[in-house]
Amino acid sequence: MTRAALAAPGVLGRDELATTVAGILAVQHPDGSIPWFRGDKLDPWDHVETAMALDAAQEHSAARRAYHWLAATQNPDGSWFANYADQPGGVSRTGTGAVTDPTRDTNFSAYVAVGAYHHYLSTGDQVLAEELWPCVERAMGFVLGLQREDGAIRWNAQTDEALLTGSSSIFHALRCALALAKVCGRDAPDWEWAAALLGDAVTAHPERFTPKDRYSMDWYYPVLSTALRGPAAEERIDGAWDRFVVPGLGVRCVDDHPWVTGGETCELALTLAVLGRTGEARTLLTDIQHLRNPADGLYWTGYVYADSAIWPEELTSWTAGSMLLALAALGGDPATCAVFGGSGLPAALPAALSA
Repeated sequence: MTRAALAAPGVLGRDELATTVAGILAVQHPDGSIPWFRGDKLDPWDHVETAMALDAAQEHSAARRAYHWLAATQNPDGSWFANYADQPGGVSRTGTGAVTDPTRDTNFSAYVAVGAYHHYLSTGDQVLAEELWPCVERAMGFVLGLQREDGAIRWNAQTDEALLTGSSSIFHALRCALALAKVCGRDAPDWEWAAALLGDAVTAHPERFTPKDRYSMDWYYPVLSTALRGPAAEERIDGAWDRFVVPGLGVRCVDDHPWVTGGETCELALTLAVLGRTGEARTLLTDIQHLRNPADGLYWTGYVYADSAIWPEELTSWTAGSMLLALAALGGDPATCAVFGGSGLPAALPAALSA
C-alpha cells in the first residue's frame, strides 16, 4: 500500500497527509525516539503507536529506528519505564532526570509486540523480526509475571489492581507476540494459555477490573484489542455510542466532561473500520479534523466544547499517529487490517474458565 492510498477524500487529502507525516518525522530524534512533542516526554506505548503510523505511511526507515530505540532502552527485566524526558539529541533512559515516571507499566511494556509484528507485516523484514524477538520475549516475560490467577494482568508490580483497557491491550499484544513467534520459528505454549485466561477475563468478567467505565477507552478497547468480535463487538459499540460520541466533534475521553479527544476518536474510527463500519469511521475522522493544525499537520490533543477551547494546548505526535493508523485501516492497508482486525493473528485458545 502506498502512502497516497492513506489519503481519504473529504477527510485528509494527499498534500495534507504529506504535511502530517512530515510533522511526525520532525518530532522524531535521530536516535529513533518519538516524544509527544519536542521538549516534552516519551512514553513507550505512544512511541510504538506512532512507529506503526510511520510504517503505514511507508516511512519504514524511521519506524525501524523507533524499534531500535526500544530495544536499546529496555530494562533488564523486560519492562520500560512509563515516561522519559525529551532531551537535546534524543530521549535516553540514562542520565539525571531522564526517567520522569519510574513505574513499570505492563501495558506500556507489552505493546512492543504489536508494533514489531505490524512492522514485519508492513515490510517483510525477517532480519529485524529476529532482532526484536528477544526484546519481545523479555517484555512478555515481565508482563506475564504479573498475571493474576483470575487471568487479569496487574498494571504494575506495586499493585494488585488490573485495568480493563490495559489488559485488553495486553491480550492484543499476546496475540501479536504469538504471531511473531511463528515468524521467528519459536514456540510459546505458555503464552497461548495466558492469552486464553486473559481473553476470558476481558470478555466475560468485568468485575475483575477496577471500574473505569466513565472512560471511553474501557468501552471500545475490548473490541479494538480483538478480544470481542461478531455480535458481541457490535453490541458493545452500539450500547455506549450515545454516551461517548458527540456528533460533529468526536469522542469524549470521559462521559461526564464536555471534552473530545483526538486519540480516542481516531482509535474508535480504527475499531469501526476493521469491523466494516467504514461510513461511521469516516464520519468520525472527518469530524475530528477541527483539531488539526494546518501548519505542521499535527493534532491538538483535545477540545473542551463547552468552553470552545483547545485543551491541553499541545500538538502530539501520537494523536497524529492514531489518525494515520485509522486512515490505513479505512483504506484497507493489509498490515494494519491484519493486526487490528485480528485475521492475521493466532486464534486465542478456547477457555471455559468462569467457574
